[in-house]
Amino acid sequence: MPAPVPRRLLPAFRPAESLLPGHLMIAYDPYRWWKSTFSWRGTALPLALSRVLIFLLYAILIQALYEYGADAGWISEVNFLGIDPAGHAVLGSLIGFLIVFRINASNTRWWEGRTLWGALINNSRNLVRFASQHCSEPEELAQLITGYVMCLRRGLQGFRDLGEADLYLSDDVAQRISRFGNLPTGISQVMSEWITARFRRQQLDSIMLRHMEELLNRLVDAQGGCERIQKTPLPFVYVAMIRQLILIYLLTLPVVLCERCGWWSPVLLATISLGMFGLEEAGVETEDPFGLEDNCLDLVACTMTIARDTAQLATSPATETNLSEGS
Repeated sequence: MPAPVPRRLLPAFRPAESLLPGHLMIAYDPYRWWKSTFSWRGTALPLALSRVLIFLLYAILIQALYEYGADAGWISEVNFLGIDPAGHAVLGSLIGFLIVFRINASNTRWWEGRTLWGALINNSRNLVRFASQHCSEPEELAQLITGYVMCLRRGLQGFRDLGEADLYLSDDVAQRISRFGNLPTGISQVMSEWITARFRRQQLDSIMLRHMEELLNRLVDAQGGCERIQKTPLPFVYVAMIRQLILIYLLTLPVVLCERCGWWSPVLLATISLGMFGLEEAGVETEDPFGLEDNCLDLVACTMTIARDTAQLATSPATETNLSEGS
């Protein structure tokens, strides 16, 4: 039977109920092909559709001008405006390569963010598990860790207050960390003091102290990695160049297609622009894995996991292990 969650730690599960569903990462079945294909929420369609419609109208205008001009004899039907289709295809290939680069860079940031939060979960468990076997009042450390990850989550999502983390921190701790510009860093200082106090009470020897400090250091390292991702977007020059080339390509594409494809050229332009804008927007959304968009990491679930597991580890009596060894 799992250890129950103490009543004073139960508020950890309340904040998730107050969050809107749109703030949680979409859970989907990868085997349900049709459902994911015709989904609207979480796709790039809402973001790209307005631009696609603009270019569709633009392509219709170009095609209408071409048809009217060709009938009136103003425009030659051969090589309209002199744009070489082969050169235009090379530009399209270059843009495709740049978009793939953009998506790969964003996916790397997304997976690194998930790896760092996995490290936060594992090291939180290890720290409280060790404290529950060797230290008095391990539930205090569990509360500090829960407050720590909740402050970290809120900071990564752009908030600068304690929020629900205030439920786990005493008034004294909340007042002490308020002077810190980075609230999780302040809580990590309090956790270090908690560990040192157990060492001074001779509950820990120097080796145990070093081990617990190393686990705490890993938490802070993961925090720093998350903050690095949040505060360091992709260089602006990459983003601007990709968008400029997409704009040039789509503005000239109707001129290349109008003579060969006729009135199908607006449809082709809309399809191609949807692919380009959609993939580019997918890279933008996954670039920041800690946001509140549909495809960002479910940090609420991560913090709830830490709150639950650390609370249960803190309330697992160490005497059970001793009794089993004695028998």
